[in-house]
Amino acid sequence: MRQATRKQWVKFIIVALLYIAFLVWVRCWWGIVLLPVIFDIYISKRVPWTFWRKLKNPTARYIMSWVDAIVFALVAVYFVNVYFFQNYQIPSSSLEKSLLVGDFLYVSKVSYGPRVPNTPLAMPLTQNTLPIVNTDSYLDWPLWGYKRAAGLGKVKLGDIVVFNFPAGDTVTVNTQTETDYYSIVYQEGRDVYSKPVDMDNQTRRQQRMVYDLYYAAGRKAVLANEAKYGKVLWRPVDRRENYVKRCTGLPGDTLQIVNGQVMVNGVAMPNPEDMQQNYYVRTNVPRISEEMFRQLGISKADQGIYDTDNVTSTYMLPLTKKMYDTLAGNKKLVRDITLVPDLPESTWSLFPKNLYKHWDRDNYGPIWIPAKGATVTLTEDNLPFYERCIGVYEGNKLELKDDGIYINGQKTDQYTFKMDYYWMMGDNRHNSADSRYWGFVPEDHVVGKPIVVWLSLDKDRGWFDGKIRWSRIFKWVR
Repeated sequence: MRQATRKQWVKFIIVALLYIAFLVWVRCWWGIVLLPVIFDIYISKRVPWTFWRKLKNPTARYIMSWVDAIVFALVAVYFVNVYFFQNYQIPSSSLEKSLLVGDFLYVSKVSYGPRVPNTPLAMPLTQNTLPIVNTDSYLDWPLWGYKRAAGLGKVKLGDIVVFNFPAGDTVTVNTQTETDYYSIVYQEGRDVYSKPVDMDNQTRRQQRMVYDLYYAAGRKAVLANEAKYGKVLWRPVDRRENYVKRCTGLPGDTLQIVNGQVMVNGVAMPNPEDMQQNYYVRTNVPRISEEMFRQLGISKADQGIYDTDNVTSTYMLPLTKKMYDTLAGNKKLVRDITLVPDLPESTWSLFPKNLYKHWDRDNYGPIWIPAKGATVTLTEDNLPFYERCIGVYEGNKLELKDDGIYINGQKTDQYTFKMDYYWMMGDNRHNSADSRYWGFVPEDHVVGKPIVVWLSLDKDRGWFDGKIRWSRIFKWVR
């Protein structure tokens, strides 16, 4: 230490102060244990951190230089991804045409404040699974609780938000990218009890018993069919799949959807400019040309023919208002366009899955969105809306007994929420698995805000046929 120069001391003080400021920002005081390491690197130099530079074998020295560089890069990438920004690729069409399949985004973690990771021991650049070997990319010990550093702001109405999938706490390995575990369980349970139940003539308690039977039977069926579904796994919050949707409801809001129009606190919300809905498009010709589809911006995956007689055809297409007007104005090509109605059966797939209701994707609610510090009076009618918030997201033991509701062993009809919750929906309203199907997004699931599209690739085109969407490069996310 006596041999340390003034320059070394200045470097140490600057680095130590920056590191302490970082710990204060993320409120992670255990990190103070690394200060002696920083002190040794700059001052005491007791540990030979760069021993490899003195190796006599040039090959070993060369290999170790690469190992040193790779380790440094992985550590740097880890901290940048966790606390500042992260790369994200749009995997599905739920936000088209606001964001397109094949868009690569930079997601800002500081916009809403970065979370201290629940699973700090994890491989950088992976979400939950290591490629090739297909094993977990993280260790579930230590497992830290929710903590968020100060950010530049909070989630606002209309923001596009990246978040961890709330219903992704439990997954079936073979079907995790297709549908969520709870939808599978309830569908399997209904298949077991294939005889329809007249729910209109049941009391709420009787309806609850029916849903409990569905869930128990469905869970048993899923566990028994590992060949189809794979293993059933539980995942911590930060290791659940990343989703991206638009915030259409804030904590404390009452949301309702009336004929496709989102209403918040009784006021109609402005629809996104590129919002899409599914329409039946009946043509005067056997086929719509590929060139027309390209002009409209309709991908091959969405070019579904609903019916054809080789003289005329009926397509089911997702259309924005601009696309609708373009097709409706082409009388030579299009005979008529009608909105695709929701199927009555789909009410079983809506949130909450254990409450009988006559809602559909375009007529939903009203539903109150929980807010931190707000107290709700619980009844058998509204308990299905909030039981995951109480029992799963906020970690309480919730029981419904014959004589009432019990939380952590105490009978009560009141609950005060510990977190804020949000309602998220896709702009592609008829092709989006969103809050209408799996419910609220807790604040501890919020990852960040997409800032800019840095690359966009069209999966329907080749590299020499417009695969790179140059017009979207460095396009700001509105």
